[in-house]
Amino acid sequence: MRPLAVVVAVLVGLGALTAVSAAGFAFAFGQGGTGGRTLVVGNDDGELARVPLDAGSFAVSYRNSIYQSVAEERYEVLPDGTYRLVEIAADQLAVLEEYYGVPGAPVSAGPDDRRNYVVPPDPSRPAVFDTLSIAATDLGQRTLHVPGEPPLALWQLVGHDNPYVELEIKEIP
Repeated sequence: MRPLAVVVAVLVGLGALTAVSAAGFAFAFGQGGTGGRTLVVGNDDGELARVPLDAGSFAVSYRNSIYQSVAEERYEVLPDGTYRLVEIAADQLAVLEEYYGVPGAPVSAGPDDRRNYVVPPDPSRPAVFDTLSIAATDLGQRTLHVPGEPPLALWQLVGHDNPYVELEIKEIP
């Protein structure tokens, strides 16, 4: 085989290998094809709901029992299927400054935001989860917010004898 033909054959082979690897990566992380990620809501009673995670983020809002106003924790989905708290939002400054005790100063939220104020979480205490168990009571009215999906009232999925849910991200082939 001539040297130029060998180089062309190697380059074509590398190109094909790269395409296969990229397709495998996209499938494994839910980017493309018919697969994707979904946020599964469940508890001891089993699976209660599934919500597609096409945007790679979600939030959980709740009524704070001390301040009687709404707060929200916002999460970013990471490539390994875990999720990280990236922002805390609230209708009242006191929820962020006193209840959460964040080190930074909250700022006004944007005009299209559901809440009035936002702040990043304490960077010295990163919050990364593969499963998060949260109370789902009538008092707290926890609600799941996923971009492109209607809000999901988590407290309405459970009974009074088992008022909690777990949030877990799963790959869907």
